[in-house]
Amino acid sequence: MSSENQATTDAPPLTEEIAPGTATDPPVRSEESVTVTVDGTAVTIPPESTLIDAVEAVDTEESVPALCHYGREEIGPRSECRTCMVETDAHGVVPACSFPPEEDMTIRTDADAASEARDVNLDLVLSDHNLRCTTCGKNGRCELQDAAIEQEVEEPRYGVLDDRGEYEPLDDSSSFIQIDRNKCILCNRCVEACNDVQVEGVLRMEGSGKDTRIGFQSDAETMDDSACVSCGHCATVCPTGSLVEKGIEDATTLPLPGFTQKNSIGKVHESSGSSTGPMTPKKHDKEPTSDTPPSEASTSDDEGTDETDVWTDDANSGEWP
Repeated sequence: MSSENQATTDAPPLTEEIAPGTATDPPVRSEESVTVTVDGTAVTIPPESTLIDAVEAVDTEESVPALCHYGREEIGPRSECRTCMVETDAHGVVPACSFPPEEDMTIRTDADAASEARDVNLDLVLSDHNLRCTTCGKNGRCELQDAAIEQEVEEPRYGVLDDRGEYEPLDDSSSFIQIDRNKCILCNRCVEACNDVQVEGVLRMEGSGKDTRIGFQSDAETMDDSACVSCGHCATVCPTGSLVEKGIEDATTLPLPGFTQKNSIGKVHESSGSSTGPMTPKKHDKEPTSDTPPSEASTSDDEGTDETDVWTDDANSGEWP
């Protein structure tokens, strides 16, 4: 057996190498059921809750967006966007999505300090977002857009991404997922869905400060070059139009002649014409045994593998098999 084959045989499972997205999630959930008061209304919330669960259980006067909060599938809490700030009697203004409730705690969503904090933080999120909603496929079904409308934002106080001309190229290379980092609010939902729910280990957060972005654990430059298996879970949990399944990326775009998302932001990473299929072969090939050449092991029990390993847009007319 060659050294290359030996390395393939001894390679650890993929899940031993990925960086879980929830590794730094704080242990902030309550251990027991507690009763708290939200804007004058008492509510009992179950174990494993945070303050956002109490806020969402009450018909509050103020809107509390919680854009980076997902609340399902053990995704988060991340407490990244801070658009869910509320005021408590014991701890002052705190992020509701990542703060544990305490018995008899009093929570105010309509306190001036909490309301101002939510407004400022929402404007900060909007300042790093591409606000060309009319050319976005998530127009009308975007959580950030909903929050801006509910908070009656007319013009973000810190400007918008368009003012600074700092657009990243649109990653349209994959046949299944489109990435537009100019719409990303760095909520981390997609990373956790990819790593901790689907256990695929494709996405990651990379960089720091204003250079923080969604990247790939394989250091790939584009989605087409990554190890993506096209499950689509990242697009499902994305609160904006940053990750969208292909085929619906223009689903709710308003028709403006000559003006599209692609031609308005500059460079686009286009599809090469062929890409990996819905399931990448390397994760589903039969693992070679010590007495079976890898080339035979990968095809002996999987007739037609060579035909389905590479998904060719032209040959399949863009349709799923």
